[in-house]
Amino acid sequence: MKTIYYKYLFIILCCCVIVACASLQNHSIKLQIITATFAKNKPLTEEEKIHWQHKDIIEDTIPGISLDKCYRELLSEKKGDTIIVAVLDTGLDIYHEEFEKIIWKNDKELVNGIDDDNNGYIDDISGWNFLGNKKGENVEFTNYECLRIVKAYDSIFNNKTKKEIVPKDTLMFKQYIKALEQYNSKLKNAKEAFDTYNIIVSGYQEAVEVLKPYIPDEKFTLDKLNSISTKDERVQGFVKEMKTLVENNITYENLLYKKKWATVRYKNHLGVGGYNESDIIGDNPKDINDKHYGNNKVYGNEDTRYHSTQVTGVLAADRSNDKGIKGVTNVVKIMPVRLASLGSERDKDIALSIRYAVDNGAKIINMSFSNEFSLRRKWVDDAIKYAANNDVLIITTAGNNRSNIDVVHNNYPNDQIENGQNFVDNFIVVGASWYKLDENLAGFFSSYGKENVDIFAPGQEICTSTTGNKYKYTRGTSVATPLVSGIAALIRSYYPNLTASEVKQIIMESGVSYDIMVNKPSTSKEKELVPFSSLSKSGKIVNAYNALLLAEEVSKKKKK
Repeated sequence: MKTIYYKYLFIILCCCVIVACASLQNHSIKLQIITATFAKNKPLTEEEKIHWQHKDIIEDTIPGISLDKCYRELLSEKKGDTIIVAVLDTGLDIYHEEFEKIIWKNDKELVNGIDDDNNGYIDDISGWNFLGNKKGENVEFTNYECLRIVKAYDSIFNNKTKKEIVPKDTLMFKQYIKALEQYNSKLKNAKEAFDTYNIIVSGYQEAVEVLKPYIPDEKFTLDKLNSISTKDERVQGFVKEMKTLVENNITYENLLYKKKWATVRYKNHLGVGGYNESDIIGDNPKDINDKHYGNNKVYGNEDTRYHSTQVTGVLAADRSNDKGIKGVTNVVKIMPVRLASLGSERDKDIALSIRYAVDNGAKIINMSFSNEFSLRRKWVDDAIKYAANNDVLIITTAGNNRSNIDVVHNNYPNDQIENGQNFVDNFIVVGASWYKLDENLAGFFSSYGKENVDIFAPGQEICTSTTGNKYKYTRGTSVATPLVSGIAALIRSYYPNLTASEVKQIIMESGVSYDIMVNKPSTSKEKELVPFSSLSKSGKIVNAYNALLLAEEVSKKKKK
C-alpha cells in the first residue's frame, strides 16, 4: 500500500483572480490562507486510490481536484448544456462500456458514401481519421519529426555554420542542428538494436534445428537441456545459450516482439529503407490546402488505441454505471479525431484536426501529445489562432521529458513567441502531479516551466479505462491534461456565457497553491529541491470546486 508522508505545511487555497483579465477583476471571493496539520503515514484506501484525483485536500487530505466536493455541493441540482470536446489523439475504442452515451454523432451526415454536410469529409459520422486513405488503409507507424526536419533542410543547412546562415533562417537552422543530433543518436541506437535482435532471433532458430534431435517438441526446460550429453561443441554452445534464455524466462515470442519493435524504430520511425507515412495516406504533406484526405475509421489499431481510450476515460467515463471509473463530466460529447500513431504527429494533421474540431462545433480541444520539433509550425499556429477566433479552448500536455521547457524549447504545439509572450489566450499547457504531499508532489516524469507550463493536474498512478472494457493504472501528462479539459467542460456547460479566455483564467487562478519544496523533475540522479510554485506559471494544481465557484461569480457579473 502506498503511503503519504505529511509535514507541517502551509496550503494557500486560492479562490480569486487578481487582475488577469478585465472580466475577472474586483470579485468578492476572498483569498483564503489555510494552515493545515496532517497526520503522518496516512494510507490510501482502495477507493481513494482509484479516484484519488477527485479528492479534496481539506476534506480528504489528498491533493486532488475537489471534484467529489464539486458535485456534492455545487452541481447536484444544476442542469448544464452538453459541450462537444474534441479528443485529438490515437484511434479510440468507441465501443468501450464507459463510452456508450458520450460519443459525438454528426447529425448532418449519413453513412452512405456521400458528403452529406459538404464539409469535405465523407461519412464523418463520429469524427475523422487523418491517418488513413479513401481505400480504408490506415497508418500504424509514422516517422519521427527529427527525420522530417533533416530530410527537409539537409540540402540547405548540411555542413553550414551559424555564420553562414541568413537571419531569417536562424531559428530553423537551430532546430535543424538539434534535430540532426537527435536523429543521429536515435539511428545509432536503433541500428544496434535492429542488428542485435536479428542476430538473436536467427541464433534461436538455428538452435532449435540443432537441438531438435534431443528436444523434438521444441519445449525447452532446464531439465531437458541438462539431460543432453554430447561432446559436440556446437551443440554444447547452443545448450548453454538456451539455458540462459530459460533461466531468464525469455521465450521465442519475447524475442520476436523485441525484433518487431526494433524494426519499427529503425525502418518506420527513422525511415531506413524509405518508409514515409504520406505514401499510405496519399496526401501532399507540403500543401496545407490538400486537406480532404483520410477516412472515418476513428476506432484505430490495437497497438495505439489504448492511449485515446485512457485519455477519454479520465475526461468522460460514465459516472452512473457503477463500473470501473468515473470521468470528470458526462455533460459532454466526445469527438474523436485521429492524428496520432506510433511515431511523431505531423504538423499538417494537427492543424487540420484543430480546424475540423472547430468547424464541427467543439468548444474544447484536448491534445494529449507533444513533439520535440515542429517542421511546419506556422500551420499549427494559424490553426490555434483560428480556434481562438472561434472561442475554442485548447488544452495540451507539458510532455514527459522531465525538462524545463522554458530552457530547452522542446514542446510543440505551444502558444509562445519570443520573451515568453503568448500569441493567443485560449491555450493551456498542463504538467502532472502526484498524491504524495511531500517532495514527490510533482510527477517525476513531468516537464515544467514557469513561462511555458500553465498549471499542474494529477497525472501519476491514475486509474482509467483501456481497450477491451478493461482498466489500468497509468501515468503521464497525457492523463493530467483531460482532467483540466473536463473542468473546462464543466465551466462551459454550466456557464455558457464565459469565453475560452475567461475559462482559462478561471482555471489558472482558482487552483490550489502548495507552499512546499519538491524534487525538480530531472533525468539526473542528483535530486534538487525547488518550490512547487516555481514549476508553472500559476504555481498551482487545478481545482474543480474553486473553478466552479469563481465561474459562477464571473458569469453573474457579465449578465448585469
